Amino acid sequence: MALRPIDNALPTTPERPKKQAKLSIPIQTQKKPSDFGVNEEKKASPLPPPPPPADASVDYISSEKLKPFEDPESKIQGLVEGLESKDWVKVCESLNDVRRFSLHHSTVLLPILEKVMLILVKAMNNPRSALCKTSIMAASDIFNAFGEKLLDFTDSGAFDRLLLQLLLKASQDKKFVCEEADKSLKSMVNTIAPLPLLNKLSGYVNHGNLRVRAKAAVSISNSVSKMGVDEIKEFGLVKLLQMATGSLNDRLPEAREAARSIVFSVYKAFTENEDENPGEAWQSFCQSSLSPIQAQSIIKAVGSQ
Repeated sequence: MALRPIDNALPTTPERPKKQAKLSIPIQTQKKPSDFGVNEEKKASPLPPPPPPADASVDYISSEKLKPFEDPESKIQGLVEGLESKDWVKVCESLNDVRRFSLHHSTVLLPILEKVMLILVKAMNNPRSALCKTSIMAASDIFNAFGEKLLDFTDSGAFDRLLLQLLLKASQDKKFVCEEADKSLKSMVNTIAPLPLLNKLSGYVNHGNLRVRAKAAVSISNSVSKMGVDEIKEFGLVKLLQMATGSLNDRLPEAREAARSIVFSVYKAFTENEDENPGEAWQSFCQSSLSPIQAQSIIKAVGSQ
């Protein structure tokens, strides 16, 4: 039997031709020589930001450049209204007016000073750094002009509120605000007698904010450094040592250094009339007046000087 060829075993069907994908080729147009780099330049160089409005800038004027008013009696009438304005630039201008009154017309400002101080504290809480710094500069001029008179405002607590805000602002991360608050705290120490000021500062050495504790310790140290032996003894040797013990082991070097300075001032006042064995007398005094842990810290601090 003859075999059939394999090619004829199965019927064949022709393959269907595959569809070719259509490709779209963009037509490039030749650029003119003047067009090269135009788009690239736009991408590489974004448009500059619009210029700030003309009234958005505030100048920080030094106290020496602030001039007196020609008619302070008339100008004082609108001071509080300007300080309470919703326009922050207007408030900054009014704060500079407060500084001018403090420097040149303090007697005119004194009748409304307590109210001005409360508004000043509010301005320090404003998120605008320019407004905050200007209010701190105003506080410095008020300290220099009125000094201990500020302690008379006990009903409203104006001084206590101002002190707390300055300690908080001196603890901020914004360097230029922090530096201005430090200057204001130094003005406070230089113009207010140590004894009443220490009573105000003593409550902040145990504040929950470690930076506030450090700034309070520095102010206390600066105030104690102005005191004579009689003033230190009048305030209380033990009281000063107790104020310093908490800061001796604080986390911030600023606080520890201030505390050591306070302790050494007390040590010098205590041993001034101790001709024989002042070291032993000092140790005996600390151990009899303080807790064992406090006494150990104080004795160690003096030994490291």
